[in-house]
Parts: sequence; C-alpha cells; structure tokens
Amino acid sequence: MRMDRLKGRFALVTGGSRGIGRAVAERFAAEGATVAINHLRDAPEAEAALEGCRHASTDGGHGDRSHRIIEADVSAASEADRMVAEAVEMFGRLDVLVNNAGIQAETPGDAYDPAVLERIIAVNLLGAAHAARAAIRHFLSRPGGGAIINTSSAHEVIPKPGYLAYSISKGGLGNLTRTLALEYADRGIRVNAVGPGATLTSLNDSWRNDPARLAGVERHIPMRYAASPEAIAPVFAFLASDEAAYVTGQTIFADGGLTLYGDFKENWAS
Repeated sequence: MRMDRLKGRFALVTGGSRGIGRAVAERFAAEGATVAINHLRDAPEAEAALEGCRHASTDGGHGDRSHRIIEADVSAASEADRMVAEAVEMFGRLDVLVNNAGIQAETPGDAYDPAVLERIIAVNLLGAAHAARAAIRHFLSRPGGGAIINTSSAHEVIPKPGYLAYSISKGGLGNLTRTLALEYADRGIRVNAVGPGATLTSLNDSWRNDPARLAGVERHIPMRYAASPEAIAPVFAFLASDEAAYVTGQTIFADGGLTLYGDFKENWAS
C-alpha cells in the first residue's frame, strides 16, 4: 500500500483529539497530509494527538506549515466558520474536511431531556452541516475541489432504542452526505461518510473496559470483535485520496458486519 497518498494535502479533523478522530488525524499524517486537529475544551488530549501526528509524519509536516490545533464548538455556525477560516489561514488552503465531532447520551423516546437531545443533534448533525458549508465555500473559491468525509455510524441505518438523538443525528448525517454529494458532484467536491460499528473509544466507556460487557457486545458482532480506532482510520484515508476519485455520496460501513443483520445468519424466518 502506498503511504504517500495524501502528500501535499491539508486536512481538518473535527473532534480530532481522541478516539476515531485522533486515529484519522494520525493516519492522514502518516500518509503525508498536514492536519489541523479540532477540539473543544480538550487541550491535553489535543496536544497528545498533535504529538502523535508529528511522530507519524515522515517529515514532521510541511516546513513551517506543520500540524496545528484549533479549538472550536462546531455546533455554532460562527465557530465552524472561524475554524475553517483559521485552517485556511494556517495552511494556505484546505483540501479535506473530516466531520468527526460527536457526542452520545441516553435519550429515551418517552423521557428525554430536550436540552440533551438538542445538544447531541447540534454537535453531531448541525455541526457537520456548518463545517461542510464553510469548507464548500472555500473549495468553490479556488480550483481543485475538495473532499468531505463524515463520521456516521452503523446506527445510520440500524435503530438505537433509548438513544433517539444519536439515531436521529446519524440518520440525518447519511442524508446530509448524499445531498451535498449530489449538489456538488459536478464541481469537483466529493462527500462521503464512514459508518463505524462497535469501536473501542471513550464514547463506549460503558462497556469497553469491562470484560464481561465487552464480551456481550462482541457476541452481537458477526466478526466477533470490536474495532480499534486504528482499524477504522484507513477507510477515511482511502476516501480522502485520489484512489476514491470516482466515489461520492457513499457511506462505507466499517462495522464488522453489524449492518448485515447478524440474527439472520441462521435461517429462522423461512
């Protein structure tokens, strides 16, 4: 596999201080990109991710345009605009936006806290729309187009009872991906998504560090194991690269087979 697919590219990864976002940032750096790591009130983790990108880079970045950190709350349109503008100012251009920032909390359909539901949708879905708008404006302002990759979820297509806001946000993210892809397909802008399944990140602290609960989760995964963030990151790198030049409007599910509806592996319905 080529490890210079992203050489000369400048990327912005939202929620890049930990989990899948950090793994993506470090993978991009390893493949030659210069990366801006977005975070919100997560400075120590962002610094660690920055150091990870520097270590992953073969050249430490592109001279004085090395990897950077940008703090911003993507749920606010003005903050998303500033974030993208700062990345462009730092690097001189932006080629790839990864909309990865995301949060999760219980929101049962009959008893959710409206403020919690609205915050999750604001970060996970509206934040992606705000950042995409700013990035698309930049892409249209100069030749060469650009790429946007959204971090969706297996729950883009699989309901998640008790987590209504998360399900709404990821279902909406799938349609955001397809709509923007169609709107700008003839302008050199590709928009895709990656749909991880059960992944060993802090979002899943409720089970990832508990062997019994982890085993319970993995029993539901057709491949029988949860993914590390580093196992998901190469899919983002592919979609950001020229190898995916003819791919747009797609969600690639890197989910160990969750979207195969594993209960149907045994023929109980016929």
